[in-house]
Amino acid sequence: MKIKKGDTVQVLSGNDKGKKGEVLEVIPKTEKIIVKGVNIRKRHVKPRKQGEEGGIIPVECAIHASKVNVICPKCNKPARIGYEMDKDKKVRVCKRCATKLK
Repeated sequence: MKIKKGDTVQVLSGNDKGKKGEVLEVIPKTEKIIVKGVNIRKRHVKPRKQGEEGGIIPVECAIHASKVNVICPKCNKPARIGYEMDKDKKVRVCKRCATKLK
């Protein structure tokens, strides 16, 4: 996957179209990601321990990785990601401005 944990991404489609957020978790097996503040659902939680409160908690759910674009730190715009060989390492590159991403 071209998206890594900690990247800033922008949602391209769906109810949260246009929202920006940080990637909290990447699930490569299903090609899904969890983005902070995007695709929020209500989760009904029962108290498990003595003194713990139950209730309805907002939780971020996973979205497919193809619905987001990484925001390039240099040009501050959503861009597609490519790869280049830098000596013996494969490095992610912004296709818009050719900046190497960390």
